[in-house]
Amino acid sequence: MRMLSRAALAAVAATALSVTPAFAQKITFTLNWVAGGDHAPYFYAQKMGLYKNAGLDIDIETGRGSAASAQKVGAGSSQLGLSDMAGVLLFRGKGADLVGIMNVYANSPQGLYWLKSSGIKSVKDLAGKKIGNPAGDGARTMWPALAKANGIDPASVTWVNIDANAKLSALKAKTIDATTSFYNLHHVFTRELKDDMGFLAWKDAGVNPYGNSIIANGAWLKANKDKADKFVKITQKAFADCAKNPGPCVKALVEANGALLYDNEMVNWALVTVLMSDETSRNVALGWHNDQRMASDYKLVDEYLKMEKPYDVKTAYTNEFLDKNVKMPVVAPPKLN
Repeated sequence: MRMLSRAALAAVAATALSVTPAFAQKITFTLNWVAGGDHAPYFYAQKMGLYKNAGLDIDIETGRGSAASAQKVGAGSSQLGLSDMAGVLLFRGKGADLVGIMNVYANSPQGLYWLKSSGIKSVKDLAGKKIGNPAGDGARTMWPALAKANGIDPASVTWVNIDANAKLSALKAKTIDATTSFYNLHHVFTRELKDDMGFLAWKDAGVNPYGNSIIANGAWLKANKDKADKFVKITQKAFADCAKNPGPCVKALVEANGALLYDNEMVNWALVTVLMSDETSRNVALGWHNDQRMASDYKLVDEYLKMEKPYDVKTAYTNEFLDKNVKMPVVAPPKLN
């Protein structure tokens, strides 16, 4: 009788587990950096219970740079992540098991900042100078492409490891000569550096690959296409909704990350919408990776950084989970003081 009871208990336990498979595995989504305006849609979807209602247990984890998040997802310690797509292509050539499943930045967000009073006017003037940014920043990965596209030796600059929050203070103190930052923080540099701010968008200097994309670990993706499909469709819709009505989304972001200021992140988000918008996102689908452009990005990465092991670029991304009814709305660019 005891053996029968144990068997019955085991059966009940197995049944209980089988009816809640969605919550058997927590899905870690690693951001490219600390939470900011560009991450508002994820926190909005989390606050509204959209992931939970779809049976997804999403843990949004702070990142330490695009390169770091790509490496973490490639190694399988995170199932999902946010990372610069050009860097993802490079890491995939090194053997990282990565697949892009939704594009966020249709335009490269990377920019260079310096003090005009330093005499720097272009990329060529950075030779012999010090550039400061975090060690895991995606800009370091793609720097050789920008340098070579502008006719300077990538090794002619010295990289200084500094925290993202120390960029402006280091630039003002002249312990570094230049730094890199995403365009969605342009208003902060404008406010702090005023007329002495020197700026160059990478996309205007010959390097405009896709920026941040949501990526998945390839092995996890093969085994969990249903979860990936739900996550992408919910997130895609959240991005479209936040572009149309950003207030509730930024509020959710600030509530989940107490150090952030609502007004600042509203401007941050407005700049993000500029980066999200292109012909493909507006007319095909928000988040869509264009085949021709991906082929061009692969060629760029291979030409300037050299793929260790060449592969078919179409294996590095998929649009299968995107809803073509969800498109990027036309949004007026923000006015910066």
